Amino acid sequence: MSKSTKILISGGGTGGHIFPAIAIANELKSKINDIEIQFVGAKGRMEMEKVPMAGYQIKGLWISGLQRRLTIKNLLFPFKLILSLLKAKSIIYKFRPNVVIGTGGYASGPLLYCASKSKIPTLIHEQNAFPGITNKLLAKNASTVCVSYSDMEKFFPPDKLKITGNPIRKEILNKINKEEALNFFGLDSDKNTLLIIGGSQGAQKINEAILYNIKTILDMDIQLIWQTGNSSFDTIVKNTTKYKNVQARKFIHRMDMAYSACDFIISRAGAIAIAEIIASKKPAIFIPLPSAAEDHQTKNAMSLVEGNAGLLIEENHSISKLPVVLENLVKDSELQDEIINNLDSFSYTNAASDIADEVIKLIGDDN
Repeated sequence: MSKSTKILISGGGTGGHIFPAIAIANELKSKINDIEIQFVGAKGRMEMEKVPMAGYQIKGLWISGLQRRLTIKNLLFPFKLILSLLKAKSIIYKFRPNVVIGTGGYASGPLLYCASKSKIPTLIHEQNAFPGITNKLLAKNASTVCVSYSDMEKFFPPDKLKITGNPIRKEILNKINKEEALNFFGLDSDKNTLLIIGGSQGAQKINEAILYNIKTILDMDIQLIWQTGNSSFDTIVKNTTKYKNVQARKFIHRMDMAYSACDFIISRAGAIAIAEIIASKKPAIFIPLPSAAEDHQTKNAMSLVEGNAGLLIEENHSISKLPVVLENLVKDSELQDEIINNLDSFSYTNAASDIADEVIKLIGDDN
């Protein structure tokens, strides 16, 4: 590749779209010597902060999703879409990318649509077991569609599909000594450790279910590493200060330590959370967010449950069912071993590298 390779990437709205996009960008930088990477996001969304923190430039489009009821935002949507299409076209014209990558989020729609109309190769990465409307529409004109689950032919053109899995942060793959990880959190090495993660913002309903059942859970001789999120933190600390075996954090920056320290996990079922849990090879109970678009979190979790690689509790039954399901898992070592062994069939530890290789194939086709 004699001339500089130029890549446009769009992914945002949530960490589930942003972190895979950054992981792909990092992998492309390691594989291609002379490369320029620019991101495109939605103004006011978290990618406008997270992407520069990762060392990349980002341009913002004035775009948002459609609301499910009549609002001012919905009335503005056609204007936002037209302006975003015009700006996306301008960005493409000035930057002249070899390939455009979309990992989901509002801005990926206008950008990939304009790219495909300009005959620029495009790659879509779909994180979930049930894809969003935008990716299903974009896939018709995409060059390559990378997915994280099997049986996606019902949503996407089979000849464009590549199963790559979900890119995860490289530090998650760090193998840390369990004793060291437990010391990091100030916990005992002679107790089972439960990690509770409700996503980067925490999860109110999961927090409520744990707090309601806290004494029952601790009576199982379990200690907790609990990512609470901001809004629940003070209440949880106030109600758990009497228990020395509860380590509550608003946000866990060293997730490699958390995964290495724990024996069991309770989590939402976002695509990236699931990918990290698969990589950690720990038995998990998933409590999907029922309001997620197209209920994709439940579908993500069910992929594992149907492969005997995870357990599921519906959110509206979490208070009553959580202690029962958790106790059964803690007491049943055969069930634990079965889940751990079955996680292997869902593991794609080279996802970012494999997606980068697909991008490089498209660059070759473009030259």
